[in-house]
Amino acid sequence: MKRIAAVDLGASSGRVMRADVGPHTLELAEIHRFWNGPVRTHGRLHWDILHLYRSMLEGLHQAGPVDSIGIDSWAVDYGLLDKSGRLLSNPVHYRDSRTDGVMARVLERIPADELYAITGLQQLPFNTLYQLAGEEVAGETFLMIPDLLAYWLTGEIGVERTNASTTQLYDVLARDWSGEVVARARLPRRVLPRLFEPGDVLGHVLAVETGLSAGTPVVAVGSHDTASAVVAVPAEGDRFAYISSGTWSLVGLELEAPVLTEEARVANFTNEGGVDGRIRFLRNVMGLWILQECLRVWGDDLETLLQDAAGAPPFAVLIDPDAPEFLAPGNMPRSIDEQCRATGQEPPRSRAAAVRCILESLALAYRRTLNAAQAIADREVDVLHVIGGGSQNELLCQLTADACGVPVLAGPVEASALGNVLVQARALGEPLPDLAAMRALVRATHSLRRYEPQGKPADWDAAESRVFGTR
Repeated sequence: MKRIAAVDLGASSGRVMRADVGPHTLELAEIHRFWNGPVRTHGRLHWDILHLYRSMLEGLHQAGPVDSIGIDSWAVDYGLLDKSGRLLSNPVHYRDSRTDGVMARVLERIPADELYAITGLQQLPFNTLYQLAGEEVAGETFLMIPDLLAYWLTGEIGVERTNASTTQLYDVLARDWSGEVVARARLPRRVLPRLFEPGDVLGHVLAVETGLSAGTPVVAVGSHDTASAVVAVPAEGDRFAYISSGTWSLVGLELEAPVLTEEARVANFTNEGGVDGRIRFLRNVMGLWILQECLRVWGDDLETLLQDAAGAPPFAVLIDPDAPEFLAPGNMPRSIDEQCRATGQEPPRSRAAAVRCILESLALAYRRTLNAAQAIADREVDVLHVIGGGSQNELLCQLTADACGVPVLAGPVEASALGNVLVQARALGEPLPDLAAMRALVRATHSLRRYEPQGKPADWDAAESRVFGTR
């Protein structure tokens, strides 16, 4: 039996989880949960990285002696170290406005089709490429968030490959940093360190710096949280799709090779690295962020709102959840009202109606994305796995099954932490030779909830046409 610590950082909270893993055991316990979110200073959004580091250490102390530690987090954001290895400034939050207009300038130097042929990455204004291009890169070393925290634990420098693949600085076919993209974007190649594979030992804990047990290995996992989450999708075979559902929803397929066609580029699909060399062919959908921001403004109880929303009239009001006005924090109910008026709709008349609007609109976005992914990748699916926090939202899961026309299997909730743990367990010698074995252990140890499609597909066809037209 192995005892393992997983540090799992999301865009709104972080947690340290402890797991016991054996041939028939995969038990996960939350040891310490802590706040995470943007801090605004002088008009700029930052991550409070020292708070995250201190909270991580507190959780690892509470977890007690473990056989290894792994860290995963959200993608694209980073810190820069100076020549002495000191952090220059708090990492900037991807929702900050500093990248406004940067993407257009970079695409003048690297046309979008050429950039996609190299990186296979969807165009998002906050991609790491555009963040770096929007500032004067004064540092000597670039580290993504999990790698920065691992550096403070171990003193070792490097970037894990699945997270590197989200930067738009990575050649998806060569599986290395792209010298061509870096040069044409006029960025310094010197800052990009060596790459680690999931399962590599990054280094060992420095007891003097951390107060933790000296020599504990820190293992590279799928350090992009979605890469870890997909490891824990409890699928059988390959005819499945997934939604990693949380603040963001990542909707896609697992493939053996990237899809770099013009059709994939125009549809804005991304080819991100997965564990064991797999490709996560997916598209970002705004996710539960819109609902979270509404709840922050309202201060209401979510469960009561969901019960009322389940009885609200269907398809009364619909929005495009990926519209840019929903990206930044703010008064989200007002943003919904404004989009409704701009599209000739009466805004929701109650909070329950607004919740119904958000969840139906998300289900429509999932439907549109899943249908496009199957057509572009030439891969049909029989089941849709919803993992992460959104798998607990029964109304959203049922609406997703109805919209997509395939059964939804919901769970596990803590998929990113489980995937983190499974990669560590294999590195420590557990008999988990491939993703199939890891997923079989998840199925054997975790219960899932099944949702069958209901309603009329024609109703969803009409609703999709209302929101997205022929786009």
